[in-house]
Amino acid sequence: MDNVSSLLDKRALITGASRGIGAAIARKLARAGADIAITYQNSTDKAAELVVEIEATGRQAVAIAANAADPATVENSVQAAVKELGGLDILVNNAGIGRVGTLESMSLSDVQALLDVNIRSAILACRSAIPHLSASGRIINIVSVAADRVPFPGCSIYSLTKASLVGLTRGLPRDLAPRGITLNIVHPGATNTDANPSDTPMADQIRSLIPLGRYSEPDDIAAMVAYLAGPDARQVTGAAFTVDGGTNA
Repeated sequence: MDNVSSLLDKRALITGASRGIGAAIARKLARAGADIAITYQNSTDKAAELVVEIEATGRQAVAIAANAADPATVENSVQAAVKELGGLDILVNNAGIGRVGTLESMSLSDVQALLDVNIRSAILACRSAIPHLSASGRIINIVSVAADRVPFPGCSIYSLTKASLVGLTRGLPRDLAPRGITLNIVHPGATNTDANPSDTPMADQIRSLIPLGRYSEPDDIAAMVAYLAGPDARQVTGAAFTVDGGTNA
């Protein structure tokens, strides 16, 4: 059950949030009282629909077109969110891509895309957001269980990019703590989204690795984010929380 006032009048930016986990996070934070900015790249219609849905709850919402592989666009999207919302209290770095292939077969362009989107965009969003975050500001990085364990071949570079965010989330909280800003990680496991549906030919193999025997739903990830964004998590920073049905247990 949502705490409908835990984030009252807070202002949140969720990157890569037109659908899937990002959209679920946006809805969850809005239900808790936050005004919402999302970024999107290609899903213009879905982003617009989400804005209308959130505004129908009485909260402010704005969708900002942004290419997470473009440094200037990433930084500009943060500034746009600050302008539209009148400030910023919460940053959720959710934008990310997946590429699979063995190290010797993966193209340099795919390697570069993974580095640019999964690592650099999160760093730049943090750097741009930090000067605007309030004294009780929150940064939450959506990473992956692949940062800790890789059960399938062909995921080495993807895993590398996710593990890099673990290092960022261990070091940066010490810089931010004097300002009262926290930084934490949420590691989703297999989650039922358009990008990773639970009914693909590979789904049964993936489910066999999950002790609870089922994919997570986007709302499962959003619930953890809402906790970390809220006042009950004021003493939690530099930590990682795994939502994977026990996959990495």
